[in-house]
Amino acid sequence: MKGIHFIDEHGTFTMEQAENESYLYFPIAGENGMKSSVTPNFGGDSKLDQNTFLLEPVSSENLHNNRSGRNFWCEIKGEGVWSAVGQSAEAEAGKFTENQDESVLTAGFMWQTVERTSKKYQLKATVTAFVPRSVNAEVMQVTIQNIGENSKEITSVAAIPIYGRSADNLRDHRHVTSLLHRIRTTENGIYVKPTLSFDERGHQKNHLTYYVCGLTGEGEKPQSFYPDVDIFLGEGGTFTHPRAVLEHRDGEPAGKTFEGTEAVGGIRFAPVTLAKGESKTFTIFLGVTDDEKEIAALSERLVTKEAVEKEFAVIKEDWRKQVNVAYHTGNREFDQLLKWVSFQPILRRIYGCSFLPHHDYGKGGRGWRDLWQDCLALLIMNPSNVRKMILDNFGGVRMDGTNATIIGEKPGEFVADRNNITRVWMDHGMWPFLTTMLYLDQTGDLDLLNQEVFYFKDRQVERGTAHDLDWNEEEGNWQRDENGMLYKGTVLEHLLLQHLCSFYEVGEHNYIRLRGADWNDAIDLANERGESVAFTCAYAGNLKNLAGVIRKLEEGDKGRKITLLEEMQELILSKKEIWDDIEKKKALLADFTTKCRHTVSGRKVEMDALLVADCLEEKAEWMMEHIRKNEWIEDQDGDGWFNSYYDNHGNAVEGIFDSGVRMMLTGQVFAVMSQTADVKQTRAICNSADRYLYKREVGGYRLNTNFQEEKYDMGRMFGFAYGEKENGAVFSHMTVMYANALYQNGFVEEGYKALQTLADTALDFETSHIYPGIPEYFNAKGRGLYHYLTGAASWYMLTMVTQVFGVRGEYGDLVLEPKLTKEQFDADGKAQIHLEFAGAKLQVTYENPKHLGYGAYKAAKAALDDKTEIAAKDGKLVIKRAMIEKLGSGEHQIQVSLLG
Repeated sequence: MKGIHFIDEHGTFTMEQAENESYLYFPIAGENGMKSSVTPNFGGDSKLDQNTFLLEPVSSENLHNNRSGRNFWCEIKGEGVWSAVGQSAEAEAGKFTENQDESVLTAGFMWQTVERTSKKYQLKATVTAFVPRSVNAEVMQVTIQNIGENSKEITSVAAIPIYGRSADNLRDHRHVTSLLHRIRTTENGIYVKPTLSFDERGHQKNHLTYYVCGLTGEGEKPQSFYPDVDIFLGEGGTFTHPRAVLEHRDGEPAGKTFEGTEAVGGIRFAPVTLAKGESKTFTIFLGVTDDEKEIAALSERLVTKEAVEKEFAVIKEDWRKQVNVAYHTGNREFDQLLKWVSFQPILRRIYGCSFLPHHDYGKGGRGWRDLWQDCLALLIMNPSNVRKMILDNFGGVRMDGTNATIIGEKPGEFVADRNNITRVWMDHGMWPFLTTMLYLDQTGDLDLLNQEVFYFKDRQVERGTAHDLDWNEEEGNWQRDENGMLYKGTVLEHLLLQHLCSFYEVGEHNYIRLRGADWNDAIDLANERGESVAFTCAYAGNLKNLAGVIRKLEEGDKGRKITLLEEMQELILSKKEIWDDIEKKKALLADFTTKCRHTVSGRKVEMDALLVADCLEEKAEWMMEHIRKNEWIEDQDGDGWFNSYYDNHGNAVEGIFDSGVRMMLTGQVFAVMSQTADVKQTRAICNSADRYLYKREVGGYRLNTNFQEEKYDMGRMFGFAYGEKENGAVFSHMTVMYANALYQNGFVEEGYKALQTLADTALDFETSHIYPGIPEYFNAKGRGLYHYLTGAASWYMLTMVTQVFGVRGEYGDLVLEPKLTKEQFDADGKAQIHLEFAGAKLQVTYENPKHLGYGAYKAAKAALDDKTEIAAKDGKLVIKRAMIEKLGSGEHQIQVSLLG
């Protein structure tokens, strides 16, 4: 069968003739900074950051040009020339014919191996690529084997073009920056050290060396080198038709220097004669360093074939250990897909939202939402450092409840806005609470809320509508009080500010203003009159849950007081007569942001915790009732949905129009998740989503119906072709959040449908054309696009663990409350998950001997290590954290009986 085949329980997969598929690429990276992409024939690119590209930057549309490919040539004496990675004019000519090489790609977390067999030359090449530990370098191990009857004399040539500059120079000063190149040949390879770097930082002295080196598997050095593109290609030559290889030209010796040319890591090895069945191994390594001693050290590490294989085994195990969640359902393919979904948040932590070929719109780094949503998966897999990450991230919040949008390279580093950009994403304030709430549930660490954190300060004030001309960069990027002292507030204070300031920033329909955009960045043309009903639901849900957290704090400390900045009191204490009056709401917010324009008083007040909780709940209920009363749309079948937005003309975006039904998924997700939608409305929403948005063959629930209009008063999304990206594609992130919301509210079969359709489409290679994982979206044909780097993976994993398997924390205690459907148990009626909780390794097994479906079974009891029996209450098992923390090393078994 065409497509992906899993070959073990670690997600490792194989695929035949992968080069016959378009847009395929694989991530290989290291924890130290190297970020690469590699295609089935070893194209792709490699970089440290936007200004440090080792190989020429590529997008999805020029993956096929092969200029930046990692090539390895074999000159077979008396027979011809063969590319061991399939990058040659001959390979292109033979593609899709009986003359094509046979190839099998095998890949796992951060490594790729391709076996390629040439019938014509009777050679087999095995090429493996990975990034070793603690160094910014890639390794290619190449083994050439003679599978013919007769001996062959083979001269091997590695050829990897070295770009060695900023991505900005791809067309801006491309030739001029090549004049900066200083190239030299060494005993092992080619070093390129430009004199200067040209990028947005200006002209700076360069300290980095870009290199390509090689050794044989026995540690033998190369014979000669091709350091210059013109030398290697020859007049009229190309990278798939290089004259130096085709004409068997000798290269340059070690110790030579070249200036002002485009560079290539061309390495020629001494000829070898291979008898029948014999093989020869070569190691090519390429990287970037500011200390050339590192290259020599790496040469020693990789000096033999065995040493390289040892490095390879280490990194394979390292990455496997990072994915410490495993699933067992009745569908093995699905279980292995989940391994990759669980790995995707790790990829996003390394690559950010850019630096893979489909993510060619960014310059690297992560955005505000990414900081918080990536923590969701970390709280399941590796929670040890999440507390610090959360505290660091809160340092990006401003006093007006907005946040820094320029994220630094280091954790907790935020960069001041030096360009006076005033864009505000109205949804940014609600994501930190979702992550913080999960942290509190998983750990029980309520003291986090009492920790004091700085506030970010830059020129932007009054929620991005004005500039603080009294501020300058010399003052630093932390908020100060009127005495010039740095001001700190608790995490709880930060959360309150984010939600309360948003609550008061409303448009003419009394919903939170859309501003630059919300979660959907492409709804970006309604800054003046646009409103987001969808995220007004989300903020309302958060306010209600935040009130619950405050009540939990008070429960453990009766009569508790909450210490807050003095200026915040009115934001909390205002009443309905203010909320109903839009102008009064805006005036109250303006008064607060004016007071905090440059400095704050620094004075604190104590407020009764239960009073604060009451105030938050009242606001939440008012918001929800306002939405229920004004935004419900009903169709001719008696089903319905909520309007999600108002456009820049102040008109409702959704409804039943002459051009057809206009429905968007986003508003339904947050209405259900926040419980703004009641049970009857949720049922109606499910029916409407199935009728108007669901299309199984392209992945399931589309983001919106076809509005048949460009709609320039809403956003650029409506300029996209329908079915593509934000305009009507199956956007995985929102689909998974829809499923999560449904599971949370007991609509399990409906949530399962949303999750499973995404998974089935991803696994159907004939439709999705992607390696395992969840893409950002499926287009109008069902092809997966913008693979790997999507917040959908964190939400998918979170939903599977905490909702489907029902293994979750509740203020630190372990709760088991499964919502598995009948199909998700194996033939023996078992479903199983391996994960860590409270520092213990757990295997939770659900036993459903009667093969009952959800709703027909209840969790009756559990046995911990066959010793301790725990009884369920109303189908829910609670194991106290203290009991989990006392468990010793090794994996512990929890067996849960599900009975009718």
